[in-house]
This record gives sequence, C-alpha cells and structure tokens, in this order.
Amino acid sequence: MSHDHSGHSHMAIDPVNMKTSFVVGIILNFAFVIVEVIAGLLNHSLSLLSDAGHNLADVGTLALSLLAFKMLKVKSNEQFTYGYRKTSILVALFNSVVLLISIGIIVYEAVNRFFAPQQVSGINISIIAGIGIAVNFISARMFFKQKESDLNVRSAYLHLLSDALVSCGIVVGGILIFYFGWLWLDPLLSIIIAIVILFSTWKLLLESLRLSLDGVPMHISINEVRSIGMELPGVKDFHHIHIWAMSTTENALTGHLILKPGVTQQEQQKIKHDLKHALEHKNIHHVTLETETESPLGKTVTC
Repeated sequence: MSHDHSGHSHMAIDPVNMKTSFVVGIILNFAFVIVEVIAGLLNHSLSLLSDAGHNLADVGTLALSLLAFKMLKVKSNEQFTYGYRKTSILVALFNSVVLLISIGIIVYEAVNRFFAPQQVSGINISIIAGIGIAVNFISARMFFKQKESDLNVRSAYLHLLSDALVSCGIVVGGILIFYFGWLWLDPLLSIIIAIVILFSTWKLLLESLRLSLDGVPMHISINEVRSIGMELPGVKDFHHIHIWAMSTTENALTGHLILKPGVTQQEQQKIKHDLKHALEHKNIHHVTLETETESPLGKTVTC
C-alpha cells in the first residue's frame, strides 16, 4: 500500500496577499456599516438599515474566513491528524446559514413597512448607497484573482460583488423616491436585497454542506478520475474510489488499483507516480492507493 501526503500543490493562493485582502476588506466594510446605520436611522430608511445588516454579516464572513485561512496553516497533531483544515468548510457553512437568517429578518421588517411607510430622504439614501458601491467594488476587486482557488475566497468575492450591485439598486431607488415620493419603494428595495442575498448564498450553502458531509467536491467527477487511472498502461481496473474535501482548497482520495499480470515492481511505482501527478492537476493532492496484481489465473494479489 502506498501513502502520499506530500504531492506538490497547484493552489494559486498567496497567503500574504490574502491576509491583506481580508484585513482591508474587513476595515472598509465595517466602517461603511457604521455610516449606513447612522444614515439609515437619521433618514428612517429600512433599505439602508437592511443593507447595513447585510454588510455587517459580510464583515463577519470576512473575519471568519480570515480565521479559517489562518487555521489552514496550523500543523497537525496526534488528535487532529489532518490539522484544522476542515474549519474552512465549517466557516463557509456557518456564513451561509447566517446570511439566510438575515434574509428572514429583512423580509419581516419590509412587510411591516409596507403597512406603515415612513418618510425617507431619497437623495441621502442615494449618496450613502453610492459610497457603498465604491467600498464593495474595491473590496471585491481584491479577491478577484484568487476567487477560483478557495471556497471562502469565492464566497467573499460573490458577497461583496452582490453588495455593490444592491447598492446600485438603492441609488436608483433613492432617486425615484426623491422625485416621485414613492415611500413604498424603500421596503420593496429591502425585499429585492433579500432576494439577491438568497441567490448569492444558496449555491454556497449547498456546496459547503456537501463538503462538510464529505461529499465529492462539485468540480470533481469520480468517473473522470476513474478514467484517468484506467488509461494508464498496466492498469486493468481502478475502483473503491473515495474522494472528499480536507479543506476548501485541498482534496483527498483513496482507491484500489488492479494491475495486469506481469507488471513489474518498477512499473508499479511508475503507475502510482503518474496517477498521483495526474490527480494533482484535478486538485487532488493527498492520495492513498492500494495496488493488487492480477495473476494469470484471474486471482488478485495485494502488493
């Protein structure tokens, strides 16, 4: 049986840049949350307060993602032999649940406002939302290059980008309220914000739940992995394949290789090496393989 936990990584994550991106994103968004809360209270705007709640949830998301990113670097020990990599998946799951709860709160308040609309300042709403566009776009831009390398980074990018788009809608809504006096537009914008959050969060929830249950990561196909093994010279079958996520950036695999009769020890080592190298390009870095050689009589012998 062969164990390999030291294969080279194809991750594009830059630890220094990621840490800077998270810290700057947290500071910018928390400062904007304070501005939105004050402006929302002074202008009696539920859309601003809803967006502030959403942005505060994103601040928490960024903070927890930064914590999870740091936990990836903690070394393994006798109690946690894989270290604390799994925390990055749990954080992604927790973040998605928090955002879903925020949707319920926003919709509840918006429905109440429909029956009891309050006077709001459309121009002030637009100005504050305009600042939000800049803050969220700048923050999202910092995660753009690394967004496909990690679930939490992609989560941060999508949330910040959706925030920028929501702010665009609030700007337009504020202008319409100013010119036409449509006070009902403020709670309507809040409901639209909730819908945007739902769409941006649902996929994250499903993927993080899948990974927390040790499901096969969405971007990996077991049939494709099996085909890679079967295409190698000397391999008759590749089965008992198990693939799971160790973190939001690292995946592991165990499997059984049945080799054709006459495969030498040297050829066997080359098959293992070639398979592990091919799997690294599929973002599977921790591979454990058991090999069996088929005898001329059809029986298999474990190597």
